Amino acid sequence: MSVLIRGGRVITATDDYAADVFVDNGVVTQIGNSLDVRADRVIDARERYVMPGAIDPHTHMDMPFGGTVTCDDFTSGTVSAAFGGSTTLIDFCMQSPGQTLPDALATWHQKLERAKPVIDVGFHLAVTDLQKGGNLEDLARVPEQGVTSYKLFMAYKGSIMVDDETLFKVMEVAARTGALVLVHAENGDAIEVLIREALAAGHTEPIWHARTRPPELEGEATNRAIQLARVAGAPLYVVHVSCRDALEPIARARAAGWRVTGETCTQYLFIDESFLEKPDFEGAKYVYTPPPRPKEHQEVLWRGLATDVLSVVSTDHCAFKWQGQKTIGWDDFSKIPNGGPGIEDRLNMLHHFGVRTGRLSLNRLVQLVSTNPARTFGLYPRKGTIAIGSDADIVVFNPERKLTLSAASHHSNVDYNLYEGTEVQGAPETVLVRGQLIIEDRQLVADPGAGRFVRRARVPQ
Repeated sequence: MSVLIRGGRVITATDDYAADVFVDNGVVTQIGNSLDVRADRVIDARERYVMPGAIDPHTHMDMPFGGTVTCDDFTSGTVSAAFGGSTTLIDFCMQSPGQTLPDALATWHQKLERAKPVIDVGFHLAVTDLQKGGNLEDLARVPEQGVTSYKLFMAYKGSIMVDDETLFKVMEVAARTGALVLVHAENGDAIEVLIREALAAGHTEPIWHARTRPPELEGEATNRAIQLARVAGAPLYVVHVSCRDALEPIARARAAGWRVTGETCTQYLFIDESFLEKPDFEGAKYVYTPPPRPKEHQEVLWRGLATDVLSVVSTDHCAFKWQGQKTIGWDDFSKIPNGGPGIEDRLNMLHHFGVRTGRLSLNRLVQLVSTNPARTFGLYPRKGTIAIGSDADIVVFNPERKLTLSAASHHSNVDYNLYEGTEVQGAPETVLVRGQLIIEDRQLVADPGAGRFVRRARVPQ
């Protein structure tokens, strides 16, 4: 199918101009003024932004965790992502204890095939066991399958946390194979001690999730991961940076020219520690890891985004229902499933509170949610820009359209919204994935299965 997007304002990471965009056979084939072409569909984009589809490089769909499973699969999760202007996500394939790495990848491919996404999907491989299940030989072959990033958890002792030996060995493999190492950076040993002490003292409320995971322990683990990656010669990507303590070692590393990239998530820019103290267990909605920080850390993160100390904004969409899932931890904060929703709100929130307030330019917004993720994760220039020959992953964004964010208006399976009642101006109206209409005038028009698995290039490529 051919599509002509007429009269829009094209915004990329570097450009801002008025033009028509012509799409044929899934790719952008012409860009220009008043294009004289025949098209199967014409989209009127006057007074709209025409932007490359957003890429969310940090999601957890259909993931077992904490005695339950995240409530969004690759159908509901990708539909919600599409309404939020995302055309690609990269999900974490989690290795179970004792499972081989090829079997872990096969499990996630089965989930993807069963649920049939509406946008494109790639995988990171989360390595949790190199003793009884995984081995370094299998790990070295993973990039051949288009999965070119390894994730390691420095927290969650006793379940998915790895020790420094495992972390370093994986970094050495990544350096040899052209893969990127992602770390969840918190000191899991110290956190486990603090959790036991808090429970022994009778502290069970959600706020203790934050009080047992202080910013200093995120900062320590971030610095440790950076130094280990430097010795191993591996590129490093620090996920969900939430505080000054973690941002500072990333800033030093980048100033020194080391291959370190930092990501934050939408929620850390808007939700602070006080939300965990909401009464009647409502604070459990905001139990995710790292936890929300005191409000003064938010301004530090905004500055990090403006100065490229932080290069990506993801969502860490890890949705558990409040009723029936979060309530598992009603009498014990350590049993509350860690994770929050947000895949549908990233672009709306960043546009309204970033672009409209002058914190971010439109070009910087595209960099943070589209171009930088594409470059970092081996998808550029196929994705992450609007250019001749690129996939026609395109969002037609109305900067004047107003939305009130709520659970009721969402397309995820989760039963609450982190930003409930927030009014925003600016929203995706029409979304294309490889030239196929997925969302049209805020209505889903594609069937499940429109999305595909995407293979990614190795880091040096």
